[in-house]
Amino acid sequence: MKILKIPVIVLSTCLLCSCEKLFNPNNDNPSTYDRILIDPAFAEGLLIRAYTYIPTNDYQFNEVATDDAATTEKGSGFLRMATGGWTSLTNPENLWDNSNRAIMYINHFLDVVQIVPWKPSDAQLNALYIRRLKGEALALRGMFKYYLLRNHGGYGDNGELLGFQILNKFTAKAEDFSVPRSSFADCLKSTYDDLDSALALLSPNYGDVNDPIDLPPGFTDITDIDKYNTVFGEVTQQRVSGRIALAIKSRAAMLAASPAFNAAGTAQLWENAAKLTGDVLAGINGVAGIDPKGNIFYLKAQVDNADLTSGDKKDIPEILWRRPVYTNRVREQENFPPSLYGRAEVNPSQNLVDAFPMANGYPITDGDSGFDPLNPYANRDPRLSLYIVYNGSKLRNTTIKTEVGAGDDGLDALQTSTRTGYYLKKLLREDVNVNPVSTSDQKHFNTHIRYTELFLNYAEAANEAWGPDGTGTLGYSARDVIAAIRKRAGITQPDAYLQSVSSKDAMRELIRNERRLELCFEGFRFWDLRRWKAALAEPLKGVRIANGTYEYFTVEQRAYNNSYMHYGPIPNSEVFKFHLVQNKGWQ
Repeated sequence: MKILKIPVIVLSTCLLCSCEKLFNPNNDNPSTYDRILIDPAFAEGLLIRAYTYIPTNDYQFNEVATDDAATTEKGSGFLRMATGGWTSLTNPENLWDNSNRAIMYINHFLDVVQIVPWKPSDAQLNALYIRRLKGEALALRGMFKYYLLRNHGGYGDNGELLGFQILNKFTAKAEDFSVPRSSFADCLKSTYDDLDSALALLSPNYGDVNDPIDLPPGFTDITDIDKYNTVFGEVTQQRVSGRIALAIKSRAAMLAASPAFNAAGTAQLWENAAKLTGDVLAGINGVAGIDPKGNIFYLKAQVDNADLTSGDKKDIPEILWRRPVYTNRVREQENFPPSLYGRAEVNPSQNLVDAFPMANGYPITDGDSGFDPLNPYANRDPRLSLYIVYNGSKLRNTTIKTEVGAGDDGLDALQTSTRTGYYLKKLLREDVNVNPVSTSDQKHFNTHIRYTELFLNYAEAANEAWGPDGTGTLGYSARDVIAAIRKRAGITQPDAYLQSVSSKDAMRELIRNERRLELCFEGFRFWDLRRWKAALAEPLKGVRIANGTYEYFTVEQRAYNNSYMHYGPIPNSEVFKFHLVQNKGWQ
């Protein structure tokens, strides 16, 4: 990481100054360390700054570096990555620098959180602010450690499974960063320790309570619920809560149980992941809590219902954690087809289209599916038309033709036309207009954690721990979760194909495919393939439609080396600067 100088922050704006200036400030500089200690808003800026480094603050669409999509953006770092340009010097998936920056801001905040006068006139309120803000900081630090493990954990040249440098103290001295990478196990423990400490401090959920009986465990000694609501009430929604911290811990447990980090296939690690995820899902009544509209969370009705400023002031059931609602048309400008004045930067692949089963639930390769190669989009899983624009389907009440010679939307017609025969539909608002003559913006939000991800995490871990129908102590199985998700998607009931799946291996394949479909274009595929130690170099396919015939072709080769690219590199500069062990294979 780049060495942090001691920050001086007003809310989310950061100014960097040297240690010498910090401790010997000029008289005309009011923004000093002393101000952090006396100005709560100024001090909280340290924590707010850490929030700005969360990787999921926006969608990255790194699917274009997988078998799920191509891009028309010739200068894309993900395109270079996928076609042979992924190195320790050039890494679009580098979270080493920003995660460690965030950790240093958090460490600085933890140094001062108990000194700052958050509410000096009321000792109980002051203690509650310290409790919540310290809990948030520890949860965020645990989250950034998780991302360091996911993106940079791996086997070093020395053969040891390594994680990151454990840096739990604030420092501005370069020599203090010259510590080796710790083992993966020690880093995982450090991650868990932070999250467990956060869980001891945070309320499970934020929101006002109307009666002392509704106070969560750990807060029942509070006699004045107004004080609880002031600190942990509606005003703190979208900040890290206890349930969010537990979800982050469950993600870390999933990573640790996955084949890339669990070479021995230890079942106990899967059981731990299933139990932790189940603990999160217990807060919404388990599988019964699946949001019937959770797979269309980005559409108008759901975004409108997510308004936290009116109505019941509650989020939609699908969302555990997200960014605030904002209004623009950027995502549509980037991804609408050219006929709708978009740049079509993300082009779903034939590989992904083939992963959608038929409406009867059978894979298109199954003899019982009824798939017609001469009419390949008929009677398919309804999610296909929800998430992907194919030849003859509609977007903004406009029929989109992707066949050769069909106009601007046709295959390779323009630089911004589809390269695969498909356009993106998921995450886009069809009521946005990007026509420069009559533009209109609409509301969107970006998600950090959806419950659908957690249900799929549970299904994967439960299947590995107990098989398709085992429930542990949680009362529902991997099959129960997949049944609910496929029923929500519109798969014909009863789901004969799901009923036919009996082995752990077959259920694993189905769960992974459902995950691919449900979470497509949300940033999961790239790292899912790696934690599964799956094949990384599957050629990216497209379709060329001409005169009613469908010709499938290779759009791009994927130039990944399966011998070492399941683990991301440590930045080359950090390896040389601090003499760190690099992950095996990376130069």
